[in-house]
Amino acid sequence: MNLSDIRDAAEILRGVIVESPCAHSITLSQITGAEVFLKLENQQFTASFKERGALVKLVSLGEEERRRGVVAMSAGNHAQAVAFHAQRLGVPATIVMPRFTPNVKIERTRAFGAEVISFGDSLEESHAHAEQIARERGCPLIHPYDDEAVIAGQGTIALEMLDAEPDLEVLVVPVGGGGLIAGIAVAARAVRPELEIVGVQTELYPAMVQALKGEPIRCGTNSIAEGIEVKQPGRLTLPIVRDLVDEVLVVDEIRIEEAALLLLEVELTLVEGAGAAALAALLAHPERFRGRRVGLVVSGGNIDMLVLASIIQRGLVRSHRLVRLRVGIPDVPGALTEATALIGAAGANIVEVHHQRAFSQLAIKIAEVEFVVQTLGRDHATALLSALRSAGYGAEAPSLSDAGEAMGFR
Repeated sequence: MNLSDIRDAAEILRGVIVESPCAHSITLSQITGAEVFLKLENQQFTASFKERGALVKLVSLGEEERRRGVVAMSAGNHAQAVAFHAQRLGVPATIVMPRFTPNVKIERTRAFGAEVISFGDSLEESHAHAEQIARERGCPLIHPYDDEAVIAGQGTIALEMLDAEPDLEVLVVPVGGGGLIAGIAVAARAVRPELEIVGVQTELYPAMVQALKGEPIRCGTNSIAEGIEVKQPGRLTLPIVRDLVDEVLVVDEIRIEEAALLLLEVELTLVEGAGAAALAALLAHPERFRGRRVGLVVSGGNIDMLVLASIIQRGLVRSHRLVRLRVGIPDVPGALTEATALIGAAGANIVEVHHQRAFSQLAIKIAEVEFVVQTLGRDHATALLSALRSAGYGAEAPSLSDAGEAMGFR
C-alpha cells in the first residue's frame, strides 16, 4: 500500500463520487481555539466516506466475480455504500447487518436493491456469517476496512484535504477498524511527512488503542457512535496505524453528543455519532490542538431520528435551555395560575406541567408541581428561580448548581 495506489483510487473516484468540501468553520475555531476545517463526508450520496473504498473495491473485481455478486457486512454506512455502487454497476449485493443497526441504515440499504440479512449482536458475529455466505455462494467478500482496495479508496480523503488546505498541521480522524485512518495516514505521510495524524475512538470501543498498547481488548456496548463500534482492528490496518499515526485519543459518549449537537447548531450539518468524534476530540483536549490548523474528518451523517431527538433534548438540558423546576404551590384554586403567570412574566416558556400530591414530602396543603421550561440559558434559568423564590414559592431546579434550597410553601 503506497501513495501510487491511493492516486490510482482517486482516478477511479473522479467524477463519480462527491469531492466533499473542506470548509473552514469560524465559529468552531472560536470555540476550540484551533483553526478548524471540516471535511464533510456526510455530503456523499449515501452520507458517508464509505463510498470511496466500496467503489474502488467493486471496480477492482473481475467480470466473473461481479456476475456472482458480492457479500458485505456492516453496521450501516459500508452497507449502503456497497449496495448503492453495486446497484449502479449491475452487481448483485448481499449485506449482513448486526441486529442493533439503526432502522434508517437498514431501510436505505434495502432501497439500493441489496438483500439485507440481520444477524448477530456484533460486527464480529455478522462478519462470520457473511464469510459463511460468501463461501457457500462463491462470492467475494467486501470487508469494510481490512482490504487494500478499500483502504486506498478511503485514503483519497487526505489527498483532497491537503489539496484544498495545504497548510493543515493536524488531521483528526475517527477510528473503528482503522481503514479510514490507515488510508489517510499512508497518503498524508507521503505528501506531507511532518503532518500530525490523530485518531479518535469512543471510550466504549477503544479496541485500536488497546491493540496498540498490546492490551487485551475490552469493549462496552451500545455506543452512540455505532459506525466506529468495532471490537477488532484490521490485520492490515493495525500495523499501518502503529507505524504512521501519532496518537489515538479516546473520548466519552457525552463529548460525542455535544459535538454532534454543536455541528448541527453551528454548521447546520447533520452528523452521526462517529461523524462527530473528531470534533469531540477537540472539545475534550483543547490544549492539544490550540492555535493549530486542524482538519477534522466528518465521516458520516446517517443518524437515527430518535437518537437525534434525544441528543437535542439532552443538549438543551446540559446548556440549561431546558430546565426542570419543582415548585411548592398552595393547594387552592387559582394558585397554579399565579405561578404560571410568574414564569411567563419572567420570559420562560412552559413545555410540560406535572401536578401531584401523593409522592411529596411537603405539607399536606402544598402541592408539588414540576415544570419543564424553555429558557435562554443558565443566567435566565437562575433569574427565573430567584423570581419564584422572591414571590414566596419554595422552588428548586436540580440541574442548576446553585439550586437546592428546601422546598417550602407560600
